[in-house]
Amino acid sequence: MRFTRDHEWVEIDGDVATVGITAYAAEQLGDVVFVETPDVGRTVKQGDGFAVVESVKAASDVYAPVSGEVVEANPDISGAPETVNADPQGGGWFARIRLANPAEVDALMDQAAYDAYLATL
Repeated sequence: MRFTRDHEWVEIDGDVATVGITAYAAEQLGDVVFVETPDVGRTVKQGDGFAVVESVKAASDVYAPVSGEVVEANPDISGAPETVNADPQGGGWFARIRLANPAEVDALMDQAAYDAYLATL
């Protein structure tokens, strides 16, 4: 699993990345009440907002940690947005993206680097 400074995570399986928000992000948001996932077939560029998560505290964009084509959106979280709080780095994933540039993953933080980053916040 790799992480961004905007608190997204990405897990790679072949040429497909599963993307979600980290447990830290879910905790900071508070109770998630609405999720908008990206449309399948949409092309995203690394760093672009591609999904939305709303909580009782705020609405936030979810940024694409990698570039590529959205091949699947999580159908479960639209009807049960609380899944993002309950299992942010598992069942609360947002989308799966077919990688356009696998090298982008190498620039993301590993768990140790992300933990060190969180310690600075």
